[in-house]
Amino acid sequence: MLRFIFSFFGGIFSILTLGLAMGAVTIGAVFWMYGQDLPSHESLAQYTPPTISRIYSQEGRVIDEFAQERRIFTPADQIPDLVKQAFISAEDKNFYTHQGYDPRGIAVAALDAVKSRGRDVRGASTITQQVMKNFLLSGDRRAERKIKEIILASRVESALSKEKILELYLNEIFLGQNSYGVTAAAQTYFNKALTELAPNEAAFLASMPKAPSDFHPVRAKERLLARRNYVLREMEDNGYIDTATMERELAAPLLSVQNGDYEPYQMALPPRDYFTDEIRRQLTQNFGEGEFYSGGLSVRATLDPEMQVEAAESLRIALEQYDRGLGRWTGTGETIAEDQLGSEEAWRAALASANVPRDIDLESRWLPAVVLEVGDQSMQLGIEGVASDDARGSSVPRDDISWVRGSFADNFDRGDVVLVREMTSDSDGSFIRWTLRQVPRVQGAFMAMDVNTGRVIAMQGGFSYQDSVFNRATQAMRQPGSSFKPFVYASALDSGYSPSTIIIDAPIEIDTPQGVWRPKNSSNTYYGPTPLRTGIEQSRNLMTIRLAQEIGMDTVGRYAERFGVYDHMGRVLANSLGADETTLYKMISAYAMFANGGERVEPTLVDRVQDRYGRTIYNHESAAGNERVCVDCADPNLAPGQSPRIVNNRERIMDAVTAYQLTSMMQGVVQRGTASGVVDLGVPTAGKTGTTNDAKDVWFLGFTSNIVAGCYIGYDTPRPLGRGAYGGSMCGPVFQRFMTKAVQKYGGGPFKVPEACEFINIDRFTGSRLGPNASGSNVVAECFRRGEEPMFGVPLDGGWAMSGNFDVIQPDGSTRSREVTTSTGRRAVVGPKASFGTLSSGGLY
Repeated sequence: MLRFIFSFFGGIFSILTLGLAMGAVTIGAVFWMYGQDLPSHESLAQYTPPTISRIYSQEGRVIDEFAQERRIFTPADQIPDLVKQAFISAEDKNFYTHQGYDPRGIAVAALDAVKSRGRDVRGASTITQQVMKNFLLSGDRRAERKIKEIILASRVESALSKEKILELYLNEIFLGQNSYGVTAAAQTYFNKALTELAPNEAAFLASMPKAPSDFHPVRAKERLLARRNYVLREMEDNGYIDTATMERELAAPLLSVQNGDYEPYQMALPPRDYFTDEIRRQLTQNFGEGEFYSGGLSVRATLDPEMQVEAAESLRIALEQYDRGLGRWTGTGETIAEDQLGSEEAWRAALASANVPRDIDLESRWLPAVVLEVGDQSMQLGIEGVASDDARGSSVPRDDISWVRGSFADNFDRGDVVLVREMTSDSDGSFIRWTLRQVPRVQGAFMAMDVNTGRVIAMQGGFSYQDSVFNRATQAMRQPGSSFKPFVYASALDSGYSPSTIIIDAPIEIDTPQGVWRPKNSSNTYYGPTPLRTGIEQSRNLMTIRLAQEIGMDTVGRYAERFGVYDHMGRVLANSLGADETTLYKMISAYAMFANGGERVEPTLVDRVQDRYGRTIYNHESAAGNERVCVDCADPNLAPGQSPRIVNNRERIMDAVTAYQLTSMMQGVVQRGTASGVVDLGVPTAGKTGTTNDAKDVWFLGFTSNIVAGCYIGYDTPRPLGRGAYGGSMCGPVFQRFMTKAVQKYGGGPFKVPEACEFINIDRFTGSRLGPNASGSNVVAECFRRGEEPMFGVPLDGGWAMSGNFDVIQPDGSTRSREVTTSTGRRAVVGPKASFGTLSSGGLY
């Protein structure tokens, strides 16, 4: 019997031994089979997760962020232990002791699955396994993936430290609300840095990996609270916090940005505008879209936030003034359905989703509103962010639309979405009433830049970025009109002409394939032989065409291309008047080269770009064409009070004397020409107006000794702006408003006079040479190249002789007398025309 018992148990033992051996072999075979051709875990050591790229202002303030996944990478040694402990307690309490996987956890999960007949299937994954799943494997729940996960987890544990694995996990994991990684999540939910988190907040974040969508802090608040408290108890159970701390944190309310308890982080950022969006456009071209959106770049912008506000306001004032002068209500085009107007909760929800701009601040912030009631003498509104019982009320009186043709009923319907702002007292800022506003249909752009460095300090590409993201400063191709004329005059001055050279101002007829072209001056009058200076000051079209013909359109075209105004300019005479299209960005850049004495300067919106490790990968100062070297910055013997010398090696594209001559002539535009009476900054200022045919585009570009700025205004689909629309009258005030503040901040001084300049007094009306002691409004001291003998009194006509069948206007506005042949064949003198002071009443009163 005993022998039988031993034999029986021996057989069972053999079977168990063989079974275990076969099981081990089978498991080994399975693991060997699935261990083949697995992804390499070694790449994790060099892994760089997609990270937010940030744009900073000159002062180092974050002004915009760009990312495909909102992640802020934080090294493990900068993540507080409290945060690590919260996630370990929630996800993998044995993290620091296991070898990548937890056999006990796997067994418990398998047992639960068997008991529930497959209904309760949970992962039992360690943090290491989750890293493998997130980085190297798919997210499916098949056994095959789990086996591969365990194999890779055991391998990576031998290759990477626990802290490195935790770093990968805490920076990669998705935590809801488009937040990846703990640093971005802390910002999203609490607007706090990791170091500022309380234990209950760390437990809040650690609750999210399980199922972020199921633990929303508003929609599933009670469920999230329960999960947070579970994590806190686990932290106490694991010895990470004491019992008193746990009790205190369990009692803490569940606070979040989403629940309105904290100000959202995004509220600290200014609204995205044309400047930062243009940086995005340029850097994605330079570095690639993937690197820009996920490379964690730190971009130091050239933007001056204070001057950007001035640029936006200056342009908006001009556009709104023009729009209100038209007397038409165009509105937003948005409406709210009648069935949503009966409930305040309903119309507020509908208004919040209305597609209208919310980035306009002109005199005060513009707010969206919905028309609730249209009366004869007032209109009742529902205003976003303004309570219905607000002391300011929410009505608009009939007088507010006195500039609009028609009544309230003619222009508004119940449900219309409009924009309003507060009207306040100039004396004390007290509230007066609400006033209706609209985004103008007319558009424009403004830009300002440092003439020596190319640093763009302000750029406004339209009335409102949220209304239209199209950047009219860099993307809109427009005719520059007369603002192009300085390039014609510059090419002439560099070709041996001088400011006193005489050009005939008289009618021209040119045969073209489209018929006879008869260009004329804006004033529709002619002035005969006139010096170059007066031609540019008064923006004479006929003089410009004759000058372009004299020097050749090839010369003009090459000059414009050298300045970067055009890539390939058409060689037709109409283009000497700015008929070809270019951008404000290119025009401002070219004008800067007049202001700095003729040296090439490349415009930039970015001072420096650093990668995620802080390495500089772009610096404007060392970019091609902009190199500037500090000669004696490292000299220990530099005298006290003496500044280091900064030397640049920029290309010279125009003679310094030519640059000064042209600048002096353009100062005349401001002092007595087409911009006089509009621009007056109190410092030397040069500029040029521009108005195209039918005033479809109006321009003004100007500069001081250190800042160049300018604007254009026109409809996106060009059409006439109407009578009285000129560059001086519409864009000149924009320049004046902005540059008044720019001069206060950046100063301005005399333009640098080249050593090769020799000054001679000239009569600016006739171009004749005057004595050194000459004085009067007609006298101007012109710069001539030293060593060159100026040529006086020789008029140039461009090949078109001056006919005698028109009235030649004198500088004082009178006409010259001229000899004509009468119908009888006799000669007679006609003119000059009588002025008001010479008219006789002839006995009539």
